Amino acid sequence: MPKLEAVKIDLSDTQVQELEQLLRRASTPQQIALRAKIILRAATGLSNVEIAQELGVSIEMSRRWRQRWQELAVTEVPVLERLKDESRPGSPGTFTMEQITQLYAIACCPPEQYDRPISHWSARELALELVKQGIVTSISERHVGRLLQEADLKPYQSNYWLNPPPTINSSRKSKMFVKSTN
Repeated sequence: MPKLEAVKIDLSDTQVQELEQLLRRASTPQQIALRAKIILRAATGLSNVEIAQELGVSIEMSRRWRQRWQELAVTEVPVLERLKDESRPGSPGTFTMEQITQLYAIACCPPEQYDRPISHWSARELALELVKQGIVTSISERHVGRLLQEADLKPYQSNYWLNPPPTINSSRKSKMFVKSTN
């Protein structure tokens, strides 16, 4: 059986600099750094077997990243993008954008508007209100919390107390009520 020839990798000076910079950067994720090492070693002419032994990875991983680099070289994708994982299919979202938007709308209104005897919304109360209104059949309070966090909504911070900075003329501290614009 004939031996498969490894895909030849040619790197420009700029690409070599970018790959080496990724390796030196402390914030580079380890999987990206490992892929950068594979590409740099492949550019020096090492075989997939030699790269696998040197870096402690499988031959298949060395082969895959060498091929992927070469495939993306034609489209001139930036260096960092070439080293990232491809998007995976995964399961579709459970809730529609309309349902999520309705959650945001409820979260931005005071609970009194929905006859809730509470001062501010919690993830649990929002989940119960969504089910009560028939927007969703069921939703966990944790998922509501994640959706609010993704949108950077904090309905529990709609009203809060603030101590003003002390002034020269005031001997005692007073509290003033502040309503947030969120």
